[in-house]
Amino acid sequence: MDTSVPDIRVTIMPTDMNPYGGAFGGWIVSQMALGAASRASRVAKGKAILVAADDIRFPAGAVMGDELSVYTEVEKQGRTSITLSARAERRERDGDFTQTVATGRFTFVAVDADNKPRAIEG
Repeated sequence: MDTSVPDIRVTIMPTDMNPYGGAFGGWIVSQMALGAASRASRVAKGKAILVAADDIRFPAGAVMGDELSVYTEVEKQGRTSITLSARAERRERDGDFTQTVATGRFTFVAVDADNKPRAIEG
């Protein structure tokens, strides 16, 4: 996984919190999907839609003010589909401590203007 440049980076804000004071897991997954979608569109050189999210794991939590970075890597590319692994990592707001908070796999299909599957250009 390319850890030099994240596909997306955001600060966890009060609206992203669950009732227990941690970042809401659904919000973290949505950030991972956004990062993966960005990468999938670049690989597909056009529109790519999410068709599956699998193997979502939360090995740690994140708190308000943490910076959340999402890194992705292409695991598999077919004729019309792309599967990416994604990792969400928190960095404390006022320091350098980082920790993986979520991982998962996201599959996209490249589509044309009519939302029909199309071949990914090589």
